[in-house]
Amino acid sequence: MMPMGRALQLTIFIEECDTWHDKPLSAEIVDRAHEAGLAGATVLRGIEGFGASSVMHGFRLLSIKQDVPLVIVIVDDEKRVREFLPVLRRLIEGGLVIVENVDVPHRASRNPVRAHA
Repeated sequence: MMPMGRALQLTIFIEECDTWHDKPLSAEIVDRAHEAGLAGATVLRGIEGFGASSVMHGFRLLSIKQDVPLVIVIVDDEKRVREFLPVLRRLIEGGLVIVENVDVPHRASRNPVRAHA
């Protein structure tokens, strides 16, 4: 369980069409983060953007290929995040990975919320 206080945030910028052995790269990253015991991972789908290539990526109504930007956010303690970085280096060929110090003033419990009868 991630403690409250100081933590590291991994922000990973990739594209929706990126794959790892015929599997969406975003799904592979989230699966590997889960296997590594990280506190959590969230994939956010962008509307439009561009990166180092200056090629615009986004939703195009008449396009067969939807190459929208994706952002994956992972927050955990420094040790776990640093241990996960080599995994990302093996998976990501052309994305951007940012590591930032963050404060975690509140965190949700890992215990599931039970519905009242």
